[in-house]
Amino acid sequence: MTETPAPTATPVPALLPEPCGRVYRRDGCTVVALRDEIDIATAALIAPALDDATADGSPRLVVDLSEVSFLDCSGLSLLCRARRRALDREGRFWLVCACPRILRLLRAGRLHDVFGPVATPDEVFRTAGAGAPAVP
Repeated sequence: MTETPAPTATPVPALLPEPCGRVYRRDGCTVVALRDEIDIATAALIAPALDDATADGSPRLVVDLSEVSFLDCSGLSLLCRARRRALDREGRFWLVCACPRILRLLRAGRLHDVFGPVATPDEVFRTAGAGAPAVP
């Protein structure tokens, strides 16, 4: 179940094809809400939107995997790159994921603690508004 954008959420022009998800702004963050499968084919379609979201100084990026049913190593690589770009620009990065299969994959790759996923977008916005630190 993906968070419906809040009334304060505004669409962001991005290079993310509709079948892959959507990009919007909420509470000063860019949210990239992905869907379906993220594999080698779709990763190439998603990468430009994540690059756009992390291009400016101090980006605040939320990647929402609530509607993602499959993630392979190219998807993991994409997430790692987006996180690194955000943090290298002194920004913040949050990952939303509650899918047991994807969480197992993050644990197997020793990335669960790196990403510190939260279950819902609302959790991100509660912590972001409270000034919580970026994911290390």
